[in-house]
Amino acid sequence: MSGPTLSRTQVVRPAGAGHETLYVLLVSLLIVALASTVVLLRGEREDEQVIASHQIDARRDLSAAEQGIYTDLRVAFDEIQLLREETASIPPVDMLAEEGLPPFVVDAGSQSRGGHQWSWLPTGAYLGQSQAPQVAGSFLLILPNDSNGQVDVWLRRDSAALAPDDLGQAALIAAGWQQVVSHYDAGVTREHRH
Repeated sequence: MSGPTLSRTQVVRPAGAGHETLYVLLVSLLIVALASTVVLLRGEREDEQVIASHQIDARRDLSAAEQGIYTDLRVAFDEIQLLREETASIPPVDMLAEEGLPPFVVDAGSQSRGGHQWSWLPTGAYLGQSQAPQVAGSFLLILPNDSNGQVDVWLRRDSAALAPDDLGQAALIAAGWQQVVSHYDAGVTREHRH
């Protein structure tokens, strides 16, 4: 048999535990400070674009239905310019509808976005009179005189949108039309570098 066992307990205290905690805390604060600095230096700035009182912003001021029609008009303008170059004349509304070109074609989508009735004005514009102004206002697509010009889109949100006799800016403003403008800045499109 063996003799009595002696049991000994030895307490080992951590050497510098307070210092290790302090170092971990300091490194954590350094990482947070560095990350904050990077975010502040590289973060996106939101610069507010100032527009004139007779203008409305296509991103912020249009309803969903109006944004859809506006986008369709911008795309249709390119097609109209191509047809204009091919035929040496302005394509009529019925031709654009036959081509299936929104918003000129009458389909379920056009009906749900105001049921616009499109016509060509001899003064140089397409007029889309809304049948449901509470859904989407009436649109005016003014074509430039040459094939290199920019399209001009105007909107009127009441039911009294008649065909304007004068397509000048002052006359349109006086008649209650608002020019639709697009500002594509860092808030809309971001450059991705890979």
